[in-house]
Amino acid sequence: MRTIGLLGGMSWESTAEYYRLLNELTRERLGGLHSSRCVLYSVDFAEIEKLQAAGHWEQAAKILAEAAKALEAAGADLLLICTNTMHKVADQVAAAIAIPLLHLADTTADAVRENGLRRIGLLGTAFTMEQDFYRGRLESHGLEVLVPDAAGRGTVHQVIYQELCLGIVREESRASFMAVINDLVAAGAEGIILGCTEIELLIGPEHSPVPVFPTTRLHAEAAVIRALADFREPA
Repeated sequence: MRTIGLLGGMSWESTAEYYRLLNELTRERLGGLHSSRCVLYSVDFAEIEKLQAAGHWEQAAKILAEAAKALEAAGADLLLICTNTMHKVADQVAAAIAIPLLHLADTTADAVRENGLRRIGLLGTAFTMEQDFYRGRLESHGLEVLVPDAAGRGTVHQVIYQELCLGIVREESRASFMAVINDLVAAGAEGIILGCTEIELLIGPEHSPVPVFPTTRLHAEAAVIRALADFREPA
């Protein structure tokens, strides 16, 4: 079993979901008392969030690159950045290590295409919805990406940082997200990418009239498949 390196803490709420999913998915595949072989480096999100807000992405990249090196030194065979937004610096992180980085947008795009969809709605932080580092990566897979209007983007961003990252799940916010989803569907979205790892704490398949693509689960599934490739039960 290969060791999965988790670069997390952004926020720790979603990183806890990664850990749970990796272990559940490993047990589903192998049975018994099997669990995921993984190592975790959890950063202080307050430090990263300040750099995000100030636009100091290079400084943030240096912090994550050093954390990735530590994970590699700890024995990780592959790396997950456990946040959609910080994939903005994925190239810098990947360049700092010799082990493969499993890109979250790639695993998500693969799932969308496997479902035969092309026009997809994207929810996430304002950085993820508005900048090209994530949308462009999805579009490179042949997808057409729709995002909410300015008011919808503001609502989604605010709920992520002021509620979900703090573990707060409110029915009023769920209703607001569902309204944003319905607007995207009305604009032609055939499915919805939950493009922030915390959104899965709030929105599930039952809250959308079209398929949803939970990026945390999809990322974890892809990592487990990679980690268990050629797995042999020890004698």
